[in-house]
Amino acid sequence: MNKRQLSKLGIDDAAVPAALAGIQQAAAAGLRGRAMKDLLQLVASDPALHLDDLYFGPLAQALVRSATEAPAPRREPVEYQTWGAEHIDEMSHQQMRDACALPNAVAGALMPDAHVGYGLPIGGVLALENAVCPYAVGVDIACRMKLSILDVPVSHLHEEKRQPAFDRALEDGTLFGVGKKWQRRKQHAVMDQDWTVSRVTRESKDKAWAQLGSSGSGNHFVEFGILTLSEPDLGLETGQYVALLSHSGSRGPGHAVCSTYSTMARNLLPKAYERFGRLAWLDLDQEIGQEYWAAMTLMGDFASANHAVIHDSVIGLLGAEVLGGVENHHNFAWKETHNGRELIVHRKGATPAGKGVLGVIPGSMATPGFVVRGLGNAAALDSASHGAGRVMSRKKANDTFRFNAVKRDLEKKGVRVLSAGSDEVPMVYKDINAVLNEQQDLVSIVARFDPRIVKMCGDGSRAED
Repeated sequence: MNKRQLSKLGIDDAAVPAALAGIQQAAAAGLRGRAMKDLLQLVASDPALHLDDLYFGPLAQALVRSATEAPAPRREPVEYQTWGAEHIDEMSHQQMRDACALPNAVAGALMPDAHVGYGLPIGGVLALENAVCPYAVGVDIACRMKLSILDVPVSHLHEEKRQPAFDRALEDGTLFGVGKKWQRRKQHAVMDQDWTVSRVTRESKDKAWAQLGSSGSGNHFVEFGILTLSEPDLGLETGQYVALLSHSGSRGPGHAVCSTYSTMARNLLPKAYERFGRLAWLDLDQEIGQEYWAAMTLMGDFASANHAVIHDSVIGLLGAEVLGGVENHHNFAWKETHNGRELIVHRKGATPAGKGVLGVIPGSMATPGFVVRGLGNAAALDSASHGAGRVMSRKKANDTFRFNAVKRDLEKKGVRVLSAGSDEVPMVYKDINAVLNEQQDLVSIVARFDPRIVKMCGDGSRAED
């Protein structure tokens, strides 16, 4: 087909090279004549539906890009407030300034555990108008914390004869490592939900089912510890309780959703905004944005189910009962109203902290975590930190520390680590007490959790999520 024929189909000059390249590939695969023309007509009439087409995906992306009216570049980034500035490096601030320069940015905030991430810094909060940024949600969509308070006497954690039961529950109740899957599938109602909301979720369903109830790698963990309630709360009396705490997310399927839609968003960026790269966004009034939103929401449900299965398995192996608990996720985007406007609030490594909202902020394997209640600080977009925050890269940590030496030291302090890597030793994290102290206007402390038996990925693999 020539340029004139393509123009009749609604393909403008800027998209012609992509059209010709697609025609060549499709013809090589045996597509010709009327079938070729009909497919081109479909792509031209509604390109947003064909962004991942085998032959004409680049054409669809070019058509959507040319049809998108780019807002005028912002002269100055929107302002954002920082908590714990003395604990945050300049590169994290630069990433936050870049995010706040997006044309649809309305507000932002930076939490005291902030450190450099992809696009938006970890610990960054970003509010956009009618748009969602896949990388501002994060690769591990809906990564979350779940704490279950058990009916087990605290003394059992210290009795040597009972340690094998705790260890077995952690060792056999979940799986750690990149790509690890169960040979026998776990069951949860999330797998009965509609996984056809997008191509990538449909294609990821089998992997999701195989990974349901697993913990991945990186900074993900499952651990037993002691929860201390100084005042009655959470439906419980003052005192100490054995608790199970887990940290993981949507595993491989979440990674696939982020990678797929982030690539699409970057391909659709108007040329005036190519510099934003990983901060590319999807408009929620376009089908591709709605599709990502549906996929992200499903990944939130899957991550919650993943934790539910982990807790059911571990607690079942221990033979315990649940007295209460707290759960929240911290890599997500929410539709919220702030100052009378509906905004898309991205919390990448930040905990929802609306007034009265419960959450869990962990420290490290050697330092306490905290159950907190949000105070609803509007300047922070109702957010708080999601942990202590790293001060050292994984590579530097592996070059600096030897895990066995750290493990022996932790045992002397009453913390047994079943497995972990040198990149997760306590020294790579900020002081959790200092981080909590910086956000007294964001959350109040409800309870303290002290780790006692810790299980993490110990095979040296890097997180896919």
